[in-house]
Amino acid sequence: MTDTIFVPSFGNRPRILVGREDILRQFELCLDSIPGSRERAVLLLGQRGYGKTVLLLELAERGKKHGCVVASPTIAASGMLSRILEKLREDGSAYLSKQKAKLAGGSVGVLGFSAGMQFQDEVPVEQSFAAQLSAICRELNAKGKSVLILIDEVQANHEELRQLIIAYQELVGEGRDIALVLAGLPAAISSTLNDHVLTFLNRASRLTLTPLRISDVDMYYQNAFGELGIRLQKSDRQDLAEATNGSPYLMQLLGHYITISADADGQLTADRILSAKKRALTDYRRDICETTLAPLSDADVAFLAAMAEDEKESEPAALAGRMGVTSSYIQTYKRRLLQTGIIEQPARGKLRFAVPYLRDYLAEQNS
Repeated sequence: MTDTIFVPSFGNRPRILVGREDILRQFELCLDSIPGSRERAVLLLGQRGYGKTVLLLELAERGKKHGCVVASPTIAASGMLSRILEKLREDGSAYLSKQKAKLAGGSVGVLGFSAGMQFQDEVPVEQSFAAQLSAICRELNAKGKSVLILIDEVQANHEELRQLIIAYQELVGEGRDIALVLAGLPAAISSTLNDHVLTFLNRASRLTLTPLRISDVDMYYQNAFGELGIRLQKSDRQDLAEATNGSPYLMQLLGHYITISADADGQLTADRILSAKKRALTDYRRDICETTLAPLSDADVAFLAAMAEDEKESEPAALAGRMGVTSSYIQTYKRRLLQTGIIEQPARGKLRFAVPYLRDYLAEQNS
């Protein structure tokens, strides 16, 4: 069958956002809050595959419906500041005055036509990003329009990001009607918060993307497969929902492979269901597990590999004995990995993986 619903690739926007109603409600509070309030600066934290980019696209649409001029999600990379200004000018073109030109040189000929005449913008090109953003905000605010800037894939120690945040802080101090949303991995957000120049971000609202409720995934599958005409037993559908472990990306992968594995009548054999699950998990482990481990040090991975020997939760003392290291060593790497969001601490003295299937992936790699 042809898949017209599931979109298992990064950044693609599904028709329905599953299980993110609370996040969206909190964002509405951001838009409704007064300029300068802490709700106007939002930090969106989530692991790979948890739908940060998709959510930013939804926030951009909601911002526009709310009457904001929006710099749609911009990746924190080289040229980010220029792209933000371009997007604001494009989205706010109906409210921003056109740049006027002034005579830079040349002469006036017969009937007033120019000969060798050149023009240049009144706004000097050397004007700083902060000054240009301030001018845009000032003009838009004067016409009753708010400004919303959304940044994706926040990187630690990113100079252009620092300039944006500093400019935002100055605009807040001026009372400008502006809001900022930064999305990224927990470790990158944490490093940004630890920048001594950007300490005011510690007062920003933090929204953490958690695993989806399995009941929400099951309901989504029931509606989506029903629309596609795919015939699944309730037990098979619920098994698929459980297999997602609450990962939005894996939810899309499983839905996609189930759909294209069905015959023209929407029927699926047990073998086809099993094959679809294997294909989805293979893609997930490559796209999420491998990329999660890639930036880590050998010592970080060794710590995680030791955790993977436990079926569910791990205890620091047991890890120290297993690895042959001191408790202070364990505490150091525990803090590092908790900060990245790769592991979590469900209770005092307990650790577990926060990334679905990462434990299984490591266990297989070390078997």
